[in-house]
Amino acid sequence: MPEAARSAAEIEERIARRRESLAVTLDEIAVRVHPRTIVGDVKARAAGAVDRTTGKAAVAVTRTVDGVRAQLVSAEGGPRLDRVIPVAALAVAVTGLLVLSSRRRRR
Repeated sequence: MPEAARSAAEIEERIARRRESLAVTLDEIAVRVHPRTIVGDVKARAAGAVDRTTGKAAVAVTRTVDGVRAQLVSAEGGPRLDRVIPVAALAVAVTGLLVLSSRRRRR
């Protein structure tokens, strides 16, 4: 419909609708740029990143533990003494060195 053929009431009604639409848009923009909204968005993204990192770390730890278990436990479920004894001896030696080291520092 050409502009000249519209009545004043139609033009006023169109202007009113346009104002309402702009008011809604401005309200949405105000909410998006409000500091609390921005902080909330940043917190949500950070929490998501932490959750993803924690999940990846848990998977890595599980794989590592499964790998170590496969090295130290036989297919039947019993310990593989040929591998467990050297690991236990190493653990005892490292613990002993740490105890000796801490005692020397105290003196």
